[in-house]
Amino acid sequence: MRVLLVDDEPAALERLQALFEQIAGAEVAGVARNGREALERIEALRPDLVMLDIQMPELSGLSVAGALSAEARPEIVFVTAFEMYAADAFDVEAADYLLKPVRFDRLRQAVERARRRRAIREAAPVDVAPPPPEAVSFWVSGRNGHVRVSAAELDWIEAARDYVLLHTPTRSHIHRLTMTALEEMLDAEMLTRVHRSAFVNLARVQEVQRLGKGLISLVLRDGVNVAVGPTYVKAVLARLGLNAG
Repeated sequence: MRVLLVDDEPAALERLQALFEQIAGAEVAGVARNGREALERIEALRPDLVMLDIQMPELSGLSVAGALSAEARPEIVFVTAFEMYAADAFDVEAADYLLKPVRFDRLRQAVERARRRRAIREAAPVDVAPPPPEAVSFWVSGRNGHVRVSAAELDWIEAARDYVLLHTPTRSHIHRLTMTALEEMLDAEMLTRVHRSAFVNLARVQEVQRLGKGLISLVLRDGVNVAVGPTYVKAVLARLGLNAG
């Protein structure tokens, strides 16, 4: 996967380059330091994925994404220090939205999601079974109105201050809702609260890491690492059928 990095901060570009050196199958094809340069590099390099800073001089990352034609557009992952732009980012069908400083496991998840989205676009259409009608669902704001997202589709949910990020295998959605309200809505058998700021579909857990002092974290199938809060460890291990000792 050929990747273009776009950020007006040299330190942020260096950090992303260093992180991408650890991601197999991803090649940094080039960098751009502002929005206009980004559009030129996208046209010249035809990257598969663009890591796009949102707040830049002259032309913002959102403006860059909006200027790209839907047919030839690469996958886009927005990177920013400001969560206030998240709703606009997902409104242009971004694969993911990462807050600075970028965590390696979240970057790896974003890259895997972008790969998956490209594979789906390039493959022949397939019939996908709809989620169970009884599953809780969310009406999430989108470019052309609202999109229904079923809880059955989710890998995990994370808090983002006044919002939550609903992570599916192919993209994330931002939704204005509190974690307390979510806990009242969700079936704990489907999405289990594992931290004050996270719910996880335990069927998506590939590995349980024991961190010492009774603490654990959950590694999901696309590599993201979700910490389990101390007060949730015993219940989470029990749901996974593991011994707490």
